[in-house]
Order: sequence, then structure tokens, then C-alpha cells
Amino acid sequence: MNYIKHRVYGLLFSLFKKTQVKDNRISFIIDSNESFKGNLDYIKREFEKRGNFEFHFFYKDKISFNAFKLLASSKYVFLNDNFFPVAFMNFNPQTVVVQLWHAPGAFKKFGGSSDLDSRGILKKASDNTDFLVVSSKNIVDYYSEAFQISKNKIMPLGLPRSDYYFENHDIDEFKSGFFEKYGIGEDKKIILYAPTFRDEEKYNDVFSYLDLEKFNEALSDEYVLALRLHPKIRDFYSEDISSKSHYIDCSDYPSEQELLLISDILITDYSSIMIEFAMLKKPIVFFTYDFESYLTKERGFYFDFESTVPGPIVYDCDSLIDTIKNDEFDKNKICDFVKTQFDEMDGQSSKRVVDFLLNYEG
Repeated sequence: MNYIKHRVYGLLFSLFKKTQVKDNRISFIIDSNESFKGNLDYIKREFEKRGNFEFHFFYKDKISFNAFKLLASSKYVFLNDNFFPVAFMNFNPQTVVVQLWHAPGAFKKFGGSSDLDSRGILKKASDNTDFLVVSSKNIVDYYSEAFQISKNKIMPLGLPRSDYYFENHDIDEFKSGFFEKYGIGEDKKIILYAPTFRDEEKYNDVFSYLDLEKFNEALSDEYVLALRLHPKIRDFYSEDISSKSHYIDCSDYPSEQELLLISDILITDYSSIMIEFAMLKKPIVFFTYDFESYLTKERGFYFDFESTVPGPIVYDCDSLIDTIKNDEFDKNKICDFVKTQFDEMDGQSSKRVVDFLLNYEG
């Protein structure tokens, strides 16, 4: 592949390669939409407890010489997503580059595990990355393959943004705000439906498979359905995704984590959101109406899907309704699954990451 744009970034960065590194300067690489910002916020908050640090956000899609200069002079550089120009950026040896990665645990294959053509650029980027932080030693092999990175650079210190779930939150207040925003009676329970995107366009029209009228007829006395579409789904489906029957579209709700806290049940399919929801030990049902197609044509998984996911798998709307009505959930399976994805469940992930970096004498 010809990565001209990424090489240009590398050339611009090289203009500042002799800039002196400031020990208290920290840069976060992010896009203008501030997607996947959660880990970065928690790392920033933890550094703020430790001293007089200076923070800089380097926006991937906003090129400026000053931004490159600040990035080149940073002691710590954090990423939360792929940024291929790193492959062509020669950081000062005093700079520590850390990939936090936005998704929890390991579920769907990604990166070099599913896209063999990307392995070259991933390897070059990983060569310029000092550490990759993951949530468990059990998933080190998967991330090594996905990022084409040496295992000795992978640190199972935890997912910084998971610390959110160990803070004191007024969930009742969150719910009241949600109900008021969408005009719902406060006696309702919330079923959050969070499907992922598919490469095959027709399967992204979720209401072709979820008969919402039938769903509401069976469950609306107790529940309201809240739909949260994956941010990338608009790239994979060109038509309108909607239903005339009642539901709440909370795709633009500002805090996904708040939604997880207030939801009583999660319906998903192949989305890694289920790993985070499983931490809360609440019911999850996997609505996989396109299972055979997804298994053969999409990215695949790091483990056997049917025997491992922490909840019942259903393939049609009737079975979905029956599973929820009959409360067919096994909390022990949820707990066992969480243990494979997280070494520690203590709200101290951000602290472990920052402690490790401040004590690192590389």
C-alpha cells in the first residue's frame, strides 16, 4: 500500500525532531469528533493528581506546525485508536508513546488479525510505540497479532475508562434525566439495543429483523427500547434506519457509559460493548439474525462465539422476545466471562498506568 498522506505527516513531524522534550508535557492524539476519548480523559485526570503537567490535544485532521512542535516535545504521547502516521514519525528517545486502545478486552478480530494487508503498516507503527495497554494477560496474544507488536511491549494494566463504573454515580438521577429527555414514564425499564455495523449493507437495517411492533406488543408494559447505532454504521448503510413503532433513538446520547449504567438489559450482536456491559453483571442477549453470513464473510472472533459469549444467543425476533420475557439469563456465565477479559476489577486502572509510566526508566 502507498501511504502518501501518512508519510507527509512523518515528514512534517521530522522538521521538529530536534525539539527539546519537556518532562511535564503530555500529548493526546485524537480526531476532531473526539471519538473514543474516554481512556484519554481518565489518564489526563490521573496525571493531574500527580503534579504540574501540561496537556496538549493533537487533532489528526488539523495540521499545524505548532501542533507538530508540541507533539515532538512531549514526554508522553497517548493514542486511543489507530494513527498510521506514527509509522513514519521518529520520536525523540526520551518520548514514551503509549497505545491505550478504545475497545475493552478481545472479542471480534481486528487489525492484523483480520486484515493481512495492514500488517506492514501496523508493524511499523508498533515499532514506534513503546507500550500497548490491555485489560488482561489472557488477551496479550490476540493484541500482539492485531497490532503486530512484540509481547514484551504489552502491559495488562487495565482499561482506564472502566474506572468510571467504580465511581459514585447517582443512577436514579441519570435515569430521571433520560426519561425526561425522551418523555418516558419513570416506571419503565430500559432495554438498550446496540448493534454493530456489518460490511454487508443489507444486514445493517436492523428493523428489517427486529419486528418492533411485535416487540412492543409483548414487552412495552414493562420496557422501553433504546437504540444506539455504532458510530460507523452510516458508512455501511445508505438508507434510513428507522421504524414507525415506538422506540428511542439514543445514538447521539453523549455518554455511552451512562447509558450502560441506566439500562436493565443489553441486546447486541457482535459488538464489544458487551464486554463493558458484562462488568455490570446485567443481562445480555445476543440477537444474531445474520450469524452464518457474519461468521463466513466478516472478521471472525478470537474465541468460539457460541460457547463463550455471556448470554443467550437468538436468531429471530420471536426468540428474542421469549428470552426477555422468560428471563433466560445465567449470571454465573457473565462472571466467568468477565474474568477472561479483566485481571483486575477495582477502579484503579488509570492509576496503574500512570504509576507504571512515572516509574519507567527506559
